[in-house]
Amino acid sequence: MMKSRTYVRCWMALVAGVCLCVSSQLLAAPPKLSVVDPADVGMDAKRLAEIDRIVEEGLARGNMPGAVVLVGRHGGIAFRKAYGQKQLEPEKAPMTIDTVFDMASITKPMATATSVMKLIEEGKLGLDDPVSKYIPEFAANGKDVITIRDLLTHQSGLIADNSINDYAGTPEESYKKIAALPFKEPHRSKFIYSDVNFITLGRIVEVVSGQDVNKFARATFYEPLGMSETGYLPDDDLKKRAAPTEKRNDAWMQGEVHDPRAYRLEGVAGHAGLFSTVQDIAVYAQMMLNGGEYGGVRVLKPETVKLMTTPNPLPGGRGVRGLGWDMRTGYSINRGDRLSDKAFGHGGFTGTVLWIDPELDLFFVFLSNRVHPNGKGSVNQLAGRIASTIGLSITDAEVPGKVLTGLDVLRRDRFEPLKGRKIGLITNQTGIASDWTNEVKLLHEAKELELKVLFSPEHGFQGKLDQSNIGNSKDEATGLPVFSLYGETRSPTTESLAGLDTIVFDIQDIGARFYTYPSTMANAMQAAAKHGLKFVVLDRPNPINGADVEGPVLDEGKQTFIGFHTLPIRHGMTVGELALMYKEEKGLTLDLQIIKCEGWKRGDYFDATGLPWVNPSPNMRNLSEALLYPGVGMVEYTNVSVGRGTDRPFELFGAPWLDAVKFAAALNAAKLEGVRFMPVKFTPTAAKFPKQECQGVDIIVTDRLKLKPVRLGLTLVQVLRRDYPNDWKPDGLEKLLLNQAALDALLAGKTPLDVEAANEEALTGFLRRRQSFLIY
Repeated sequence: MMKSRTYVRCWMALVAGVCLCVSSQLLAAPPKLSVVDPADVGMDAKRLAEIDRIVEEGLARGNMPGAVVLVGRHGGIAFRKAYGQKQLEPEKAPMTIDTVFDMASITKPMATATSVMKLIEEGKLGLDDPVSKYIPEFAANGKDVITIRDLLTHQSGLIADNSINDYAGTPEESYKKIAALPFKEPHRSKFIYSDVNFITLGRIVEVVSGQDVNKFARATFYEPLGMSETGYLPDDDLKKRAAPTEKRNDAWMQGEVHDPRAYRLEGVAGHAGLFSTVQDIAVYAQMMLNGGEYGGVRVLKPETVKLMTTPNPLPGGRGVRGLGWDMRTGYSINRGDRLSDKAFGHGGFTGTVLWIDPELDLFFVFLSNRVHPNGKGSVNQLAGRIASTIGLSITDAEVPGKVLTGLDVLRRDRFEPLKGRKIGLITNQTGIASDWTNEVKLLHEAKELELKVLFSPEHGFQGKLDQSNIGNSKDEATGLPVFSLYGETRSPTTESLAGLDTIVFDIQDIGARFYTYPSTMANAMQAAAKHGLKFVVLDRPNPINGADVEGPVLDEGKQTFIGFHTLPIRHGMTVGELALMYKEEKGLTLDLQIIKCEGWKRGDYFDATGLPWVNPSPNMRNLSEALLYPGVGMVEYTNVSVGRGTDRPFELFGAPWLDAVKFAAALNAAKLEGVRFMPVKFTPTAAKFPKQECQGVDIIVTDRLKLKPVRLGLTLVQVLRRDYPNDWKPDGLEKLLLNQAALDALLAGKTPLDVEAANEEALTGFLRRRQSFLIY
């Protein structure tokens, strides 16, 4: 009997042990993502290594004390690295992979919005329910119309941040003051990125679930996914690993929320307060890419993730957002320009960035404490450059098909957008379809419309003239009059517009601010607005890509025909996108329609489009010259030759008084990426120094993906100013630079990097403005 009992006890213990083992396996957290060979996930390691250069440049400029960067793709980590210092004061401490960061506004999607979506999934919240259903006092001042969706997409009309004095009491008192707020703008009339929206959402999570957003998100998402280093109010061990931000009450904030409103809400709020590490965020990002599941643990349904990341158009056409996520708005400059239209992400005030791209099966994490030690760092533009580099590193992306220009699309669609219209067409020799068919012939023969007159820009209708005053003419093929917009007038006259109801613009631009075709378009847009005419742009690709943006931003008040708007020298936009910007920022009341290209991606250069090259102007003869033009062309109003009058304009640069060998050596010593300089002699036949032998350089592009043409131009100026102070005359430099601070810095002997650093705030402002008008 004893033996039998002993046997039973042993058997029960064995069964219990097995059950415990199985239970432990079932409850065990999923493993973290592993670092893999980039090639195994379709990425180029050499391209990814360029992230080092971008970050080191940012560290040198003081953009941040340090950073951690991680790139994930196809379920693995292709790149992960820590840079610089996590702490500069009171003493230095190195940045490490496991540094804990104050995520700031990434709290909004990663904690609050994800929690809200879970409650919607469970049927405890309705996306289009009024907020007052859950917080009755919120209905004050007519706010009963505001819905959960409005808060998630920042269309509530509420103020961005209410007074810090509203948070002087208990959290309950603070929530009551938020509920009593009036509208800042009419409901759904304007996109206002608002912390108030997400503080309110955090409160709703607490009301509906019975747990604050900290406890709910931890129990529902972070713990099941094994994200043990993610949450509000980090414990002492995590605090020790945290990157400090600034001082509060003479003590460094380390593991203590930086945001003052979240701090007064006892560290837990819907808009800020979350802390995390790069490895934990990688798990979260992979869960989103997997449709709500990671490592066998499902925390959201696929349809919930889809709903959360579906684009919601914003009022006034000012971009799109997901539910809690940014997609394309003025806040998206940290996404770069080579992610797909399906990408969603967010940034945080402290210097944090997360972007997730389902189409590319990729995510990108950039974590810094850019506010340490003095709040003056800036990382959004830098993070955007890293994101663009990551996009370039993808090797297994689908090969793009042939690009259709706006004209190709118009013809394919049988001219439907112009049906019944009386047209005035602004074009030149670049107005051809992808099969070389002449645009004037196409529109003249189209029965759906009536082409009545033609307009020509600089260089004339055939693009062969290089003079400052071009007269009117006639198109011999059709007999139509050609009114010059580069002669006695640079805008269509009332007489030339007689009998028209539509102006169509179709000219190939090259992507530099001082190329005048977009100025011609802008003048014509103003004339169309004045006369009540429709304006249609047949868009074409930016040949030097629509991703890279560079150079001093034109100073307000210095607009000219060769500098029509406050753009950087290389703007990274198509003429269609510029038209949208001109209409909005010039306040034009205009019926504007953009017929988009199809198949073009922002990172594509012209040779990836399959489209035929036609010289846009007499001295723009190939893609290399177009790429060099924003930098080399910048200097051409000074006493140098940029190769006009030779067969290699903008690839040759020199003057009779230069020493070619010395000049080439000085330029090569600058170690500009993507370009080399070879000493040469050449003799222009026209333009500057006709029939005079010049010494100078042959500019050879070795890697266009690394080349920064405007930095090249700034380096030309630096070397000329330093080595040829008596020969080089800077008079005329301002004519195209149109930025006083940059001009003063260059004439004072500052380096190109100094000029770029001084321009960073203005360039960041432009990038933010630009986001709303991007259509590719």
